[in-house]
Amino acid sequence: MKAKIIVNKNFAVGEIDKRIYGSFVEHLGRCVYGGIYEPTHKTANDFGFREDVLELVKQIDVPIVRYPGGNFVSGYNWEDGIGDKTKRPQKKDFAWKSIETNQIGIDEFQEWARQANTTINMAVNLGTRGAKEAQNLVEYCNADTDTYYANLRKQNGFEKPFAIKTWCLGNEMDGDWQIGHKTADEYGRIANEAAKLMKLVDPKIELVVCGSSVCELETFGEWELTVLDHTYDNVDYISLHQYYGNQSNNTADFLGRSVHLDAFIKSVVAMCDTVKAKKRSKKQINLALDEWNVWYHSHGAKIEDWQIAPPLLEDIYNLEDALLVGCMLMTLQNNCDRVKIACLAQLVNVIAPIMTENDGAAWAQTIFYPYMYASRFGRGKALKTVTECENYTTTDKFIVPYVESSVIVNEEKRQIVVFAVNRSLDEDMELSFDLGGFDTAVMKEHIELYCDDLKTVNTKECQNVAPKSKEINVQKSAYQQVTLNKHSWNMIRFGY
Repeated sequence: MKAKIIVNKNFAVGEIDKRIYGSFVEHLGRCVYGGIYEPTHKTANDFGFREDVLELVKQIDVPIVRYPGGNFVSGYNWEDGIGDKTKRPQKKDFAWKSIETNQIGIDEFQEWARQANTTINMAVNLGTRGAKEAQNLVEYCNADTDTYYANLRKQNGFEKPFAIKTWCLGNEMDGDWQIGHKTADEYGRIANEAAKLMKLVDPKIELVVCGSSVCELETFGEWELTVLDHTYDNVDYISLHQYYGNQSNNTADFLGRSVHLDAFIKSVVAMCDTVKAKKRSKKQINLALDEWNVWYHSHGAKIEDWQIAPPLLEDIYNLEDALLVGCMLMTLQNNCDRVKIACLAQLVNVIAPIMTENDGAAWAQTIFYPYMYASRFGRGKALKTVTECENYTTTDKFIVPYVESSVIVNEEKRQIVVFAVNRSLDEDMELSFDLGGFDTAVMKEHIELYCDDLKTVNTKECQNVAPKSKEINVQKSAYQQVTLNKHSWNMIRFGY
């Protein structure tokens, strides 16, 4: 099979906001306790954070992490997680039917974020709590005034504000599984009042209002239009969530799900712009895909309720999962004009690129690698990409190109980075490049993620699915070629 990627340096989608390579830490399963925090672990530092996990997070270069949920936040009192640890209450978390010890809260998490070289996307509880509690949390985190909650933070040992810029106004409030579930009008009104109060404390913060948690809900579309009608003037982003699985073991359909994601993104953009036109506004609302991933391996697992940090949602990822994650990352890059924040859910143990053992090892799952390379090399300007190749049609009638691709130019480093997945399950792909305006481009590197068996996984003992460097044929020409193995993820880097 043959394919060609065509770009021109004068035609760009836009500048990539590095926050599209964000992640998510929720008080769910072993994400926090046994994941980022395990004070008895041999690598634990003075704060109880696992240094082996921190090192893997730094390898990805995660720019922002959503916290503390997720479904968890809709029943959470943030005050339970501050101050003297010996006085913090142990409580039932009804979202995940677990016991929350509150040994980690915003006091500790902002320190972990500093050590991980990342920032926080903080969620407030608009399920069982309201606008005033959200305002108080912003004061605790961001104010430097002689007022109650700012002084409480100082009394707890933090003289300087945490300076959290990005905030989520609740989580999945359209879902009837959510604690404090609301109608679009109910949620729109409370979100708008919370937004106003929060920005009175800190006018510099950015706010993410809840969009639909899944696009298959009957309320999808009407929810966005109603919520934005209430909140448009006071928020900056609307969220969307998307997970995919291969329960039917139809790999061709599964690898084509990024085309569905692209359509989902464009439909939400259309809704944002509909409300903008209705309100005759000059303000643009952008998108935050603040939960996304492959999630299905752990469905149906039976875990005893009311444990502390039980092993919930611990999907073990294989090569085909990594291919779809790579395709979804390309979709984000190719929609970077409107998608400004995205959070791979989650970071450690819970549907995560990083796995750990309690008192044991930490290792990279297969999805770690396309995520890491996208984050580290996908900074710059995304070019509009035309990919000439054959297509196939999924069982639900989506037309899917055999090659998924994105092209990012980093002018400061004078490099062009091409990400590409060959979706063909049985044929290699001869891929050529037409890099218009980059006549001096020289291929520098070709990294590949491939093995013959799509179901291959990584373990603590062996990284069976790991990146390998492929030999390149250096030519001083913008019309260079590489071979993409069947069902492989690739990064090809040019200098110019």
